[in-house]
Amino acid sequence: MTHRYPYGTNVFERDWDLLVILDACRVDAMQEVADEYEFIGEVDSITSIGSTSFEWLNHTFSAEYLEETQQTGYVTGNGYTERVFDDDGHTGNAAIPFGPSSYDTVASADFGYLEELWRADFEDTAEWSVGSGDGRRVHPRYATDRAIDVGRTTDVDRLIVHYMYPHDPFPLEDGPLQKPFDALKNGTVSRDTVWEAYLDNLRFVLDEVEILLENLDRDNVVITADHGEAFGEYGFYRHVIGCPIPCMRRVPWVETMSEDQGEYDPEAPGLETVSNTASVEDRLEQLGYL
Repeated sequence: MTHRYPYGTNVFERDWDLLVILDACRVDAMQEVADEYEFIGEVDSITSIGSTSFEWLNHTFSAEYLEETQQTGYVTGNGYTERVFDDDGHTGNAAIPFGPSSYDTVASADFGYLEELWRADFEDTAEWSVGSGDGRRVHPRYATDRAIDVGRTTDVDRLIVHYMYPHDPFPLEDGPLQKPFDALKNGTVSRDTVWEAYLDNLRFVLDEVEILLENLDRDNVVITADHGEAFGEYGFYRHVIGCPIPCMRRVPWVETMSEDQGEYDPEAPGLETVSNTASVEDRLEQLGYL
């Protein structure tokens, strides 16, 4: 139903020139940490057009918004871009029992600029990695640095920066809190414990957003999310496609601004100079989808 009759707000219908996506960020989580960051004022919200990244990407970058996409740069850590832009939104192993086999989406070549950060792979000990074992991930600083470089050097009307945080795994944690939702579901850990770890993962990426906003000149900046996250509401955990419950579909909408103070030089290597690359299966498995 949501394939044929999508509901929610497409971000291209709103006014912004820099859009920061925090993957799986809840409205109440943003509200809880807002006072800790000067760049966060009022935390408003919108209804997302998807309850998973896969659904959000297919509906956001539909062929209907081709002209807007052609004027947009997209720097993203989300591995679903390959299936959406290069395979017509093919569902593949998306977590649904049935559904459409394809969507009417734009292609990779349609963007004003596209950089798929998820393709970069770094060893545990590398400068751009954080955590270890099942919780190891690419550090959000990699996205920050690449976005600053792209924002300073690429001529596009709009820029989207898609961070893969506070989405789990939680690399700052140990044991079951690295991948906490199975533990939460079976009662191994409490909701309060997982919530605090989730907030720490949100703070981890907001610290990077602060650096980003101090190193790009944009008048209309919005911080939002592709979807939210369920912590047991109505029996749901994490997020699933086509789900209408508010904790998954309501996402933050924070309007702010950015100013390049010229005091930071990004050092993250571009993908063309990264020696190791990950497959889409590697990234989706790391995030618990495969």
